[in-house]
Parts: sequence; C-alpha cells; structure tokens
Amino acid sequence: MNLSEHRPATTDHRENLPSALFDPDTFAQAITRGAIIPTTKAALAAVTEYLHGEFHKGSEVARLLHLRAHFIDDLLGALWDAQHWPADAAALVAVGGYGRGELHPHSDVDILVLLEENCEHCHPQLEKFLTLLWDVGLNIGHSVRTVAECRGKAEKDITVLTNLMETRVIRGPEFLMEQVREQTGPDHMWPSADFFRAKLEEQRARHAKYADTEYNLEPNVKSSPGGLRDLQIIAWIAERHFGVDSLETMDTGEFLTPEERKMLLRGRDFMWRVRYALHMIAHREEDRLLFDHQRELAALWGFVDGKKLAVEQFMQTYYRWALALSELNELLIQNFDQAILRADTLDEVRVLNEHFQVRNGYIETLRDDLFENNPNALLEVFVLAGSYPEIIGVGTSTIRLIRAHRHLIDSEFRADPRNRETFLQILRSPYGMTRLLRSMTRYGILGNYLPEFGRIVGQMQHDLFHTYTVDAHTLEVIQYMRRFQNSEFDERFPVTSRVARRLPKIELLYIAGLYHDIGKGRGGDHSELGAVDAERFCSDHGLSQRDTNLVVWLVKNHLTMSAVSQRKDISDPDIIQQFAHHVGDMNRLDYLFTLTVADINATNPTLWNAWRSSLLRQLYTGTGRALRRGLENPVDKQVWIEETRKAAIDILEYRGFTVEELDDLWREQGEDYFLRERAEDIAWHTEAIAGHHKRDEPLVLVRNSWDSSVANATQIFIHARSHAQLFSRVCAQLEQLDLSVHDARIYNARDGMSLDTFYVLNSDGGPIADESPRLNYIREHIARALASDSEPPSSARRLTPRQMKSFPVPTETSMSIDDIKQVSVLEISSPDRPGLLARVGRIFVDFGVELQAAKIQTLGERVEDVFFITNAEQQPITDPDLCAAIQQEIRRQLDQRAEEN
Repeated sequence: MNLSEHRPATTDHRENLPSALFDPDTFAQAITRGAIIPTTKAALAAVTEYLHGEFHKGSEVARLLHLRAHFIDDLLGALWDAQHWPADAAALVAVGGYGRGELHPHSDVDILVLLEENCEHCHPQLEKFLTLLWDVGLNIGHSVRTVAECRGKAEKDITVLTNLMETRVIRGPEFLMEQVREQTGPDHMWPSADFFRAKLEEQRARHAKYADTEYNLEPNVKSSPGGLRDLQIIAWIAERHFGVDSLETMDTGEFLTPEERKMLLRGRDFMWRVRYALHMIAHREEDRLLFDHQRELAALWGFVDGKKLAVEQFMQTYYRWALALSELNELLIQNFDQAILRADTLDEVRVLNEHFQVRNGYIETLRDDLFENNPNALLEVFVLAGSYPEIIGVGTSTIRLIRAHRHLIDSEFRADPRNRETFLQILRSPYGMTRLLRSMTRYGILGNYLPEFGRIVGQMQHDLFHTYTVDAHTLEVIQYMRRFQNSEFDERFPVTSRVARRLPKIELLYIAGLYHDIGKGRGGDHSELGAVDAERFCSDHGLSQRDTNLVVWLVKNHLTMSAVSQRKDISDPDIIQQFAHHVGDMNRLDYLFTLTVADINATNPTLWNAWRSSLLRQLYTGTGRALRRGLENPVDKQVWIEETRKAAIDILEYRGFTVEELDDLWREQGEDYFLRERAEDIAWHTEAIAGHHKRDEPLVLVRNSWDSSVANATQIFIHARSHAQLFSRVCAQLEQLDLSVHDARIYNARDGMSLDTFYVLNSDGGPIADESPRLNYIREHIARALASDSEPPSSARRLTPRQMKSFPVPTETSMSIDDIKQVSVLEISSPDRPGLLARVGRIFVDFGVELQAAKIQTLGERVEDVFFITNAEQQPITDPDLCAAIQQEIRRQLDQRAEEN
C-alpha cells in the first residue's frame, strides 16, 4: 500500500480559523511591510486565546489540535515564503506530532528542512528562517538534512525513523519527501518485524520507568502506561506493517471490535483533553499531572468536593481511562505479535483440559461459549495461567470473552463453594501470581469477585506518603511478598526472605496484604474496616478460626510494628516487652514483620533504607528474644544496665582504663544513657571525653556506624555544656549541612554536661561515604559553630519541596505524661519542612522547657517526632494552659513557615 495515499495533501479541505482572527494573505502582507515579529507574536497570542476559549466552551479537542496545526502551517508557510527559496531546492516538512496534525498549545513544533544534495546556496535563507522562528518565540524543534542524511540517521536510530513516518510537506517540493519515504520504507530498513520488536522494547523500558503502573500519583499523560504514547506505539506499528496511517482508519474487523475502537478513540480524546488543559493552565509544555494542577483540572471537569474530594474523583476518572487504554494496548500488541512475528510460523498449541489450551504461550478457551455455559471458568483460567511457567498471558480472544462475560460474577457466583476454592488456588499459584492479580484487576474480574476491592480501583491516596493508588499499592505489597521468596532478592532483604520462607501458610499473608488497605476511602479507621471485610472473606472461603483470627489481627495491626519501630524507644526493654505482649507469639511476629516490610516498600520507594530496615530488624530480634524467653520473664532493667556497663568496661580496660577511672567518668551519667546506648558507643564516647581536657569547648565526634542495627547511618556525638539553646543550635547546623536527622538521643548529666547523639543521613536518604572527607568537615563545622557565640542561621537553605505546597497538611501535636519516667511526652506530626527541629528547639527555649530526650523520625515527606520534656525543675509539665500554649505555638510557627516557603 502506498502510504502517501493516506496522507493529507498540503491543499486539503479543512476548517480554518475565523479570517478576522488570522488570514494568511493579510499576514503575508504584514510581513512584506517589515512587521514580521510583532505581527507573528500578536497572531500567536490571539489564536491561542481563541482556542482556549473554544476549549472552555466544550469544543472537541481534536478540532482544536488540528486548528492549531493548520494555523502553524499557514504561519510557517508565510515566513518560509518570505525567504525566496531557490525552486525545488528545499522543503519545509512537519514531523512528529505536528506532522500528524496534532498540536497542543505548548508542544514543540517539530520541523524538518529537507534539502536537495549540494544545496549550499540555500544556507543564507535557512539561517534567516531559523533565526526568525526563534525571534518570534515559537517552540521549534528542527533538523536540517538531505535525503541521504535522513536515510543514514533513520537506519541507525529508530526514533528518527519514527519521526519520518509522520510527515506533511508544508512548502517546497513533495518529491524530496517521497524519496525519503521510499528509502526509509520497510523494504530498505527496519522491516516490520524488527520495527515491532524495537518499539515493544521501547514501550517496556518506558513502562518500567513508571513502575509498570498506570497509577502513579503524578502520572505523565503522554508517557505513563495507559498514556498517549501507548496509543502512538500502536499507530506506528500499524503504519509500518499494514500501511494504516491512523487509528481512525485501522481495520476494526481484524484487530479491534467496533466497541473497542470506539473506546480507544474516546480514551485518546480524554487524554488529549487532559494534556491540552495541562498546557493551558501551566502556560508551558507540561505533560505531568502534578499535584498543583490536579485541583484545577478537577474544577475544569466540573467535579466538586463531596464524599470524595473533587481531585480524587478526577484522578479516579483518569486512572480508569488509563487502565482501559492499557488493556487495549495489550490486546493490539498481542494481535500484532501474532500477525507480524508469527505470520510464517506454525502455532504451538497444547491442550490443558476440556476448557483451555495454550497457543504460543497464551492461554485461550476451546469454545467461545465456555464462560456463558460455565461461568466458573472465569476464575479457572487464572488458576491454569499460574500453574504453568510457559504461560505468559491470556490470549486476546479470551480477554474479549472475559470482558464480555464478567457481569456473570454476581452474588450467586461469589457464594459458590467451587469458585471460593478456585480463588484460594489462585493465591497459592506457583507462577506469576502478582501478574495474575494485575490481569484480573485490568479485566474487571478481581473487582467483580471482591466488590470491596472494586471500590478501591483507581482510589487516589491524596497525600505525599503514598506513591500509588490504593489498588496499585495493594498489588505492589503482594509483589514484594512474592519477592521475599525469590533468591534474587536475598541480598536486599536477607532477614525478611528467611522469615517469609518459613511461614506455614503463605496464602494467609497474601490475604492480609489484599485486605490491609481495603477500607480506605470510606471514612473511619481503615484498619478496623478492612478487618471486618477480611473476616467475612475468611469465613466465606472456609478458613479455620485460627487462620481467620491471624488474618484479621494482621489487617488490624498492619501499621503497629512500623509505628513502634519508628516512634518508640526500642532500646528500652519495657517497650520490647509491651510489644511482645501485644504480638503474643512468634508466628504472629513472623507474619507481621513480613507484611510490614512489604507495606513500607510498596508505599513509597524512598521510604525503605538501611536505617529503617535496621529499626525493624532490631524490633523483630528483640521481640523474638522476649517471646522465646517467655512473656512471664521480662528483662530486669538493672541487669541490662549492669551488663552494658560491664561490656563497656571490658573494652576500655583493654585500652588502659581502670575500673576506678571509669566509675569516676560515669558517676554523673543517668541510667538512660547505659540503657539506650551500646557498649561499643559508650566506650567510644568515654575514651574521647577522657582525652578532651577543655571542658568549656564542645567535643564533637563523627563516624559511620559499623553495627548492623544502625547500618549506613552517620553518628554525630556531642559532649558540651548543657544550655537551653543547644538542641536548636545543633539542629540548625545539621540543616545547613544538608543532613537529615533520623534519630536523636539527648542525655543531660548531673554535672551540667549534655551527651547528645544524632543519627543522620544525606537529605536524599543516602549515606555519607565511609572515607569521605565530609565526615571530618561535619565534625569541624559543628564544633566551630557551637564554640561561637554568634547566633545560628535563622533560616534553612532548603526550600519546601514543590509537592508539599500542594498538600497544606496542618501540623498535629499531642502531650501526655509518662508516669514511669516522670516526663511530659510531646508528639509532633507534620510535613518535613526545612528548619523544623531548630524551630521546635527555639520554642522550647521561649517556654522554659528542658529537653530530656527525643525520638526523631522522618517518614518520607512527613516527620513524626517525640520529645521527652520537663520544666526547669525537671518535673513533668502539668499546667494544661501551658501545655496548650506550647502546642499552639508549635503548630502556628511550623505551618506559618510552610506558607513562607
């Protein structure tokens, strides 16, 4: 087929802009009068304003894209004509999206200036033309090539070839472009099979960049899975192999049903409309659905806040369209695979049973009426797909049959014991279980079988803590659970992998993962709501009461282990003992630990680091010891303290210290210091303090921890005169050094000295290199700053991240009294804002509050900090008015600082 037969001619009949707005002849006359730049800029502004107005009126977005492309055709044509090119020496060609006649408000105008060979005499005109385009402010992407150069570039780079497949000649001779089309056709380079493989690999790589999900919270409407690029991939492959020039002209009989084609075009129009709106409100080329644009788009679409926020309603609409387009992309890619790669090969067919067979790696039904006569097979197909490693997916014809019959999954279907057992078999699948669940979600099976899951499909979690929608996060959790059983991930998850492999019934872990967040979006405690659903599922599916109790407990407590490890002092034996009592037995601990690690990793990729891993490992190990020792045999704190002192003495005696010297050095230290610190660190501190004779000058020690419990964190130890501003001054300096505090331990000795330990990472979450000269620089910088009488910097260098400005989450505080330790406990939950700790420290000074200890935790973009404070008499703060005033000032200052940034 001659591809040029399907291309719009340069003189095609088309809708034009109102002549009062832009008339090509009038524009050309203005150019001849020497008013090129102001006239062009005025035309661009007027046309843009008109098209935006049409958008707001609800005009078809395809019409607006084509109008803009046609306007740019006329504009460039007039500017081209003004250069008086030699006859047939050069052609002005639209390429890429512009070549397709689809031009969004701020997309690049991609052009090719196609020159005949030996066209040096064109260079003056070429230089003037390109300079003029830049001067008038057009977003031009240009290349200048001969036919031979086009052929050479396209041969080496499939991206160049793809651009050359989407071209329109705006000015100049058509024959030059015809030569390019001929010389770059599949008969000369990139035959359709090679082209298909390359484009498929390109799509896989692009999808991997976006974690293979349509459900990122800030998806890219052009490049994310289910976005416009997925549709363009289809169009390019169809053009290269079948000579089809657009999705509109694709043969619906062979590859798409009429309904699928209709959905594909509607989905494309939706994505076009979103992209147009993004460009319009951002006033630049912007294809990311950024948080700060999502609310405006929701308003443009007419959504209003109700049970769900307007922005959540809009994003759920977007996600469902993206999911539908991903499904169509999968169908067409598989059809193309059969038509292109397997056209001349015999099908490999293997019959599995009386219902299904495998053809070329895809499972398919033996009869078109299978699901109609045997609805149970809607689940059976996935059981079989997970039973054979050679099955790579569901065949397109069967996908269509599944979609056509998924309505048969009703209450009667769900109540059938056979179907309930079949679903449990899916959760026990030896191969590709997560892939099966993703396919079941995409085809509407999982949401129909579990209506509670159907309600969270595309359910946005409008915060910065979660990266994906609820359903995507849920499937990511199960994906991590599967990874723990794969030796490939042993190095990354050494402890979790060992624990996961000894779980007696792995499917119970999957059920807990499936239900842990299923209560979100309903209001109320999602853990409690999810536990009710999980209990119903377990009961319906015939699980024993013991297994049911375990799953329900896991769903209710899926946040507990993370919270304890990150917010409690897990070096305190009492905390470990309390958590051990809560867990009850080793089996529950193993399941909860595995669920917690999977949940954190699937929530936000930036959350999991060696520090967080070490906290969970420390809590898991300590709790395991407590359970093995017996809950009736708690650790005696005094014994713990004496053991730590004895271990530190053993280390220091080897270095020449006597017991009497150590007793003298440690006489003023409180019990908490020996309760919370490791013997190795106490020895490190003690040896340095003994050798530091200038007590009025602060001692600062810095090293990377070698102990597995604090792996990949840098320890900063400070021994200095205790004063009210010490904590805020240290935090201000750490902020200036671009260090993120992950834990802080504050001890005030009875001799007026303070022993403070800070565990820090780089602000990006990465560790400081072990041999880095920066370690010494940090030590010198902090020591110099603390020795100086000058005021600490009043503001941090870091700006509040862009995303956080879209989430005005207010600071939350609470205060209580710890009767055992006789301190007030202040808890602060807030977005992680620059200078937060230093500001809190200054507030303590203003209110005469003394900091006794702190537990600092940064959870992604959120902090959850716990401060143990007293009044000047070392007593808890009991005045309710004072407690309220302290909290009010903290909330006011932190939230005010967020607005300033």
